[in-house]
Amino acid sequence: MEFTREIYWNVGHGALTLVPMYLLVIAALAVLVWGFRKRLAVYRQGLPLDRTDQLGARIIDMLQNVLLQKKVARVVWPGLLHGLFFWGFFLLLIGTTLIVIQADFTDLLFGIKFLKGTFYKLFSIILDLAGIVSILMLGGLLVRRYILKPEGLETKRDDAIMHGLLFTILISGFVIEGARMAVTEMGTPLAHWSPIGMAVAGLMSGMDEGALRMLHKTTWWFHLLLVMGFIVAIPFTKFRHILTTSANYLFADRGPKGKLIPLDLENEEAETFGATTLKEMTWKDIFDADACTLCKRCQDRCPAYATGKPLSPMKIVNQIGEAAFTDPDTKLIDLIGKDALWACTTCRACQEICPASIEHIRKIVDLRRSMVLMEGEFPGEEVMAAMEQTEVNGNPLGIGYASRGDWAEGLGVKTLEEDSEVDVLYFVGCYASFDKRNIAVARSFIKLCHAAGVKVGILGKEEKCCGEPMRKMGNEYLYNSLAQENIETINGYGVKKIVTSCPHCFNTLAKDYRDLGFSVEVVSQVVFLEGLLLDGRLKVKAEGLSCTYHDSCYLGRHNDIYDAPRALITAAGGKLVEMAKNREEAFCCSAGGGRILADENIGERISVKRVMMAHATGAEVLLSNCPFCLTMFEDGVKGAGVEETLRPRDIAEVLAERLL
Repeated sequence: MEFTREIYWNVGHGALTLVPMYLLVIAALAVLVWGFRKRLAVYRQGLPLDRTDQLGARIIDMLQNVLLQKKVARVVWPGLLHGLFFWGFFLLLIGTTLIVIQADFTDLLFGIKFLKGTFYKLFSIILDLAGIVSILMLGGLLVRRYILKPEGLETKRDDAIMHGLLFTILISGFVIEGARMAVTEMGTPLAHWSPIGMAVAGLMSGMDEGALRMLHKTTWWFHLLLVMGFIVAIPFTKFRHILTTSANYLFADRGPKGKLIPLDLENEEAETFGATTLKEMTWKDIFDADACTLCKRCQDRCPAYATGKPLSPMKIVNQIGEAAFTDPDTKLIDLIGKDALWACTTCRACQEICPASIEHIRKIVDLRRSMVLMEGEFPGEEVMAAMEQTEVNGNPLGIGYASRGDWAEGLGVKTLEEDSEVDVLYFVGCYASFDKRNIAVARSFIKLCHAAGVKVGILGKEEKCCGEPMRKMGNEYLYNSLAQENIETINGYGVKKIVTSCPHCFNTLAKDYRDLGFSVEVVSQVVFLEGLLLDGRLKVKAEGLSCTYHDSCYLGRHNDIYDAPRALITAAGGKLVEMAKNREEAFCCSAGGGRILADENIGERISVKRVMMAHATGAEVLLSNCPFCLTMFEDGVKGAGVEETLRPRDIAEVLAERLL
């Protein structure tokens, strides 16, 4: 059956209706454009940042995330509700567009109707189901927000406007459909292809045709005005995320993952370094606030927030946005609070789960840079002391640089100064060089390499801290100095491959050093050892081991290395019991973001909370692959009072004990 022209034209689709209708549409679109032009002027307060590279890949990612709701659906229940609502509403938009095309263009101008026959039947039932699904999912979102009220989920005026307007649009659409069907389709087989519309039409069975036509006409205009109101409201309410979040997928950082934007410290014209006000942040930092949907996923996964620190990644993003639109000269550090900024461990949990591709970490580090480079301020005297010790001895532990290679005594390992013809350079890192507990890990790695026939060299006293903790604390100058020295030393020996047991060293050498011209291949210890196992060069025996495994943030979320450490545990005979928070959802140890240098004085200790998660598995051993994590867990088991039942160890130690 064709779409019934008579009832549709009952609305008055002649010049007297078409002209005001399209004037309304044009006016609404004009307000939409005007609203975003005003917001665009605010975004432009920020510094330039090129996010147009790899445009094809960006467009594909945007379409996948918008149409498939990939990032939204990562949190199952709210994600499913939102996804189904989006798909339902999107189908209704397509359906409405097709109706307009036929009624106002193809039929009116050329007498061509495509909404007929089998196509119309499918069109009818799909839109009916899309409408009822949208209503049900919107109801579910309403129940979650206003009745269940998850902790930390902020409800504002915009939320009530959005729910009310969308509900009214959807319900009025079914009233229009029901009135039309009551006149044109009730009692025909075609009515069954619009089951919801038929049910609504049944409720109108007592009305005469004239009343139905009047109901259809008035509701149609009311519906149109609501839709125009929806369009007009987009730039001025949370509705804007329909466009800004979609655009943020297009502007997302395409990597390398977690890499910071370097500062030009040689710029003599620069008046400031880091960010203090909006004009010192990028346009993307401001735009992120408009893309944020206040879903609180970042806040829920923030280890600092979960342990009582005054840090909410969601609030920081929105505080920056509020300042941009109300008082651009606001001192952001004072607005956000120094304790909140210093609490961040840069674990990347917030960015990984964010459904809007917001970049939290870079904002925090830029604000830290301002505190350190412009004010000389650190979160505590212990951090300042660590910086000074690093300047003098090349490590934050305050131990003389001349003894940096002493840990390898008796292992038959030479420095590159003694013999530069090696298979790999082992970049040891500060903790494995000086900390007694982590020295055992470094020695285990060397034993594994020797067993596999790998010739390893070290830099010894020529190695300096990679600079990662200093950089994440905001001291870009010290990081740059350390990095340049390391690069010059390594390049001077013609090194072809580097292996490091520290994920922070790995991330820094493999990504951040590239900005300084470094090009040597860098491999994580766990990936390197897995390769030796697969090649048959390294052989270990499988012995029973009751264990759980902690995914370090800088190996996991920052570099997506999850399977290699688990393969090594399996090869060693480990009976792995996963913690509730593992892989991408793993909880931080507390040492990232330079926090390894700082005391944790606010709230619950993050390391203790993570240790208790491990203890809850019933495992006897807590395995990790990061010297920072191991250090935190050695303290954490004591703080949790479980040192007698849970033993922190590194995977390399377990493998070295099982060598064949």
